[in-house]
Formats: sequence, C-alpha cells, structure tokens
Amino acid sequence: MAKITLSVIKADIGSIGGHLKPSQKLLDTVSDYVKTKGKGLIIDFHICHTGDDIAILSTHKRGVLDSKVHKLCWDAFIAGTEVAKSQGLYGAGQDLLKDTFSGNVKGMGPAIAELDIEERPGEPFLMFVADKTEPGAYNLPLYLTFTDPMYCPGLILAPSLKKGFKFRIMDVEHTKADRVIELNSPEEMYDIAALLRDNGKFVVEGIWSRNSGEQAVAASTTRLHNIAGKYVGKDDPVLLVRCQKDFPATGEIISPYTIGHYVAGFMRGSHNGPLMPVKMNSTISFFDGPPSVGCLAFCVKDGILTEPVDVFDHPYWDWVRARVSGKADEIRRQGFSGAGMLPMSELEYTGIMETLKELDKKFKTREKVD
Repeated sequence: MAKITLSVIKADIGSIGGHLKPSQKLLDTVSDYVKTKGKGLIIDFHICHTGDDIAILSTHKRGVLDSKVHKLCWDAFIAGTEVAKSQGLYGAGQDLLKDTFSGNVKGMGPAIAELDIEERPGEPFLMFVADKTEPGAYNLPLYLTFTDPMYCPGLILAPSLKKGFKFRIMDVEHTKADRVIELNSPEEMYDIAALLRDNGKFVVEGIWSRNSGEQAVAASTTRLHNIAGKYVGKDDPVLLVRCQKDFPATGEIISPYTIGHYVAGFMRGSHNGPLMPVKMNSTISFFDGPPSVGCLAFCVKDGILTEPVDVFDHPYWDWVRARVSGKADEIRRQGFSGAGMLPMSELEYTGIMETLKELDKKFKTREKVD
C-alpha cells in the first residue's frame, strides 16, 4: 500500500467588502501558482474557500512539515497577497504573520493539518475548513464522534471502533513549547471532557485508532493572537478526518454539526455564536459570521484525489442552517452583555484593554461610613 501525506494549509490573504470572500482573481492566482510551481513536488491538489479564507489541500510523499511543500503554499499565499493589494482587497496578507519563511508554516499564521497515511484499498476522508472561529470549535464534534454512541453508533455496532481511540490534546495557551497530553477513550472519557470543555485553552491535535494504531484525525492548533501578541483575526481552523472501517463513518463524523454549538468568533472574533455548517465556498455575512464550517469529502488513490462532495450541500442542512440562524439571532439580541461577548481572558488582545486601563485610573475608593 502506498504511503502518502495529506496536507491542508489555509490563510486569509485578502477579501472583498471586508471579511466576506476572496476575489476570483485571488483564488485563480493561488491555484495557478500551486499548479505551476508544484509540478514534481506534489501529486494532486484542490483549492477552495470558506468565508475569506483560502485552503490549499495537497497530496504528496514527502511527509508532514515538509519544508518544500510548506514553502510552495507560503509562496502561493505571498503571490496572492500581491494580487489582493493590487485589487485593494481588505486584509491583504492578514494571516501571514512572519516576514520570512523559516522551514515550515507552523507558527507563522496559516492554519495547518497533515496526515501521513498508508492508503487503504478504499481511502475516504473529510476536510473541514472553518471561518470566524477558533481551533477549539472542533472539540465538541470530535468528542461526540469518537466517544459517544448517541452520535456514533459504530462504537457499539462495529468491533473495530469498540476498542476506542487515543486523543492527543494540546494546551494552546502554553506558548514556550508544545505542551500535550494523551488520553484514551473510553476509560478516560471524563478526563477528556474535563479538558475539551475549555475551547480556548485545550484543543484536539490528533486522534488515533486503538484497534489499528492508525491516525484518524489531524487538526490545526494555531492561535493567531499568541503569535502576533494582539488581535489580528480569528484562527479559522482546518481539520482532516479519515472515515469508514477502523474509523467512524462519514455520517457519524458530521452528525454533531447538527447542534450548531456555541463557539468563539463572530464579529471581531470577540463574541459567542453558533457554528453553522455551510456549503463550501460560502461567504460570510451576518455580524461578520455566523462562525462557519464547510466540509468536503474525497477519496484518494496513489495520491490522486477524486472530485469532492460538498457534505453540507443537502436539503437536510438547510433545515439545520435555519435553526442555527435562530440561535445566532437569540444570542445577538444580548449584544455585548455577559455570554454574548467573550470573557476578558479572550479579550485581552483587543482594544478594550486600553479603555479599561484608562477607566481604572478614574476609580475612587470611598471612605467607610460608620
């Protein structure tokens, strides 16, 4: 069986009308660059967008964190940034937080997820791309898919899934080095839940089958404010999930997205909103949102990708989107108050901190009156 690498790298490098969508010329520039410069380096690729973020999915035999593959994507984003500037697009090069390429794009701004796999006779996988939210947005769906038979009946119906999964979880607030923990389900389900409830601090980095030892999930963990030291946009994470056989079925992987669970993001990345499953290449709209996730399904053979299936492009998901829209409307009625806006731990990279510092100087302590 052939061993290949699946790589998805995504970045916001410019958008029409604010944070809505990249221009067609920008998309064409990135695609043409990868097609031309990637010859002999990558086997196949696919380019798409969700909201204002462009995702480059590629297949190759060079392994994860390969310098040449990462530089190809970085340079494609640089070329696209020049087009964005020439068109006057908003936020040109926004997610390219470093001036020079330094071996791979990890820690440079773009979101990245990669899987090294031994191709099965049939190799289906899903690529999720999200906009206006953070990496922890995938925590709940991944937990429910890989631990909960209410969402994944394969956990009780398929012997290969019953053995459970190993979760690798990263503390993304620890910036000096990668700080990770590995926990097994089902034995440590409650410990996994205790961590994953905090989407801003603990994020699923990878999941492995305990039956085969093969990796099922690779997720991006980039927090842009940890790199830039200030708010520069939400992290807009990517996710790769292998499906069927030793892994959950496609329907089991997407079933938790019917919830429209509340995540961080929305306007200025500073609010809570429901995660809406959208058709791929959708724009961003209401209140710079809602937080959105798209999903494409592929099969791959010898590194060659099939045409994608847009998983959320089905009448059922129209009903889900309508219900999620109602959830978005309800929390937006609360405006800046309480749960409508993120806690101060997430707002410390925004301009509100300067306001609070100035106001703090004006406070006076009243003398006690007997």
